[in-house]
Amino acid sequence: MRRIISLIILGGILVLLVLAVAEMPAFGDETAPAHQGIMQKYLADSTVDTGAINTIAAIILDYRAYDTLGEATVLFVAVVAVSAVFYKR
Repeated sequence: MRRIISLIILGGILVLLVLAVAEMPAFGDETAPAHQGIMQKYLADSTVDTGAINTIAAIILDYRAYDTLGEATVLFVAVVAVSAVFYKR
């Protein structure tokens, strides 16, 4: 019974993932939301908006701070998990 429930849950996750991928724009599509001018705004306004001289640092630390924090958290958890697996008493 437990195996059947697990398979149903995994099947549901698979369906959700397939539906999400089906809704994504095609690779290189010029009408995709990612290509609608946000990079030009970042490059033109980063110095004024953030006060940072370095444009890359302004984008990473000011515009995309939560994303960068999430990536750092995932990497930290991965390192802790690998350390816990390899740690032996």
